[in-house]
Amino acid sequence: MSVEIKVPNLPESVSDAVVAKWHKQPGEYVARDENLVDLETDKVVLEVPAPAGGILQAITAETGETVTEGQALGSLEEAEAPEQPAEAPAEGSADAPAAAAPAAAASADTSGGAPSPSARRAAAEHGVDTGSVEGTGRAGRVTKPDVIRHAAGGGSRQEERVKMSRLRSRIAERMKDAQNTAAILTSFNEVNLQAVMDIRARYKEEFAAKHGVKLGFMSFFVKACCEALQKHPVVNASVDGDEIVYHGFQDIGIAVSTERGLLVPILRNAENLSLAGIESAIADYANQARSGSIQLEDLQGGTFTITNGGVFGSLISTPLLNMPQSAILGMH
Repeated sequence: MSVEIKVPNLPESVSDAVVAKWHKQPGEYVARDENLVDLETDKVVLEVPAPAGGILQAITAETGETVTEGQALGSLEEAEAPEQPAEAPAEGSADAPAAAAPAAAASADTSGGAPSPSARRAAAEHGVDTGSVEGTGRAGRVTKPDVIRHAAGGGSRQEERVKMSRLRSRIAERMKDAQNTAAILTSFNEVNLQAVMDIRARYKEEFAAKHGVKLGFMSFFVKACCEALQKHPVVNASVDGDEIVYHGFQDIGIAVSTERGLLVPILRNAENLSLAGIESAIADYANQARSGSIQLEDLQGGTFTITNGGVFGSLISTPLLNMPQSAILGMH
């Protein structure tokens, strides 16, 4: 029986998604609940499991296509799992297949096109082996400039175009919105952290043994920010149209850099969390963000954000606001 593969229910406030990657191709067997395809939203990647075990028949939404909730992604034909193939005979045995002919092996070598006549002349003049030159001509053909650049010790001239992911596009859009919308002012201050460093050095082993998580600097900064925001609630506020919204709680966003882009998980009611609670939550969110399993609701909201440019070697920088928040703390 043919079974349709559909876009699952999308998180609240998400209207569509982009097909990021198919893990199976038509004709391949897929087990029930095995991840078939990844869908990328503005914030998270959703996995679409196979609704049944069977052979993937067709893909109707290709990689890069925008899809909506309930839309068909493809179909599969229900079937039993195929039997495992017999173990291949050992190399050199009587049953082993003969080695590929030299002509076939040569045809499989696609490392580059044949050099042009001018490239061969230039190679002879400069004593260059064209087989070691990276070709930039049509179909990888080695050209005269390739040979000259190689002889001079030049680097690669290859280029690659990769379409921006939905997340990176959204990050760029939000950053530009922050620049266009907010009147941004940066204040640089130097703080003596010797007392915090002494406390951390004194208790870090005991802290890790008791709570199962390392005592970092971020928890101290989160607690300090919560106390400051309680004393200065306008910094914890946001603007909504012609109104200022004062938040009676501190939901602190912690910027996390991932391969997919910058994500900002939210510590809800951080003012009520202990140092251990803060460190545990940050570690859990960071792992989820980098593995792509973080939930959309964990990235929404927030009244204040903390980011640390020091991990990239920066001594000083101006972080952009996480709109519609009023302020952000950048540490180095």
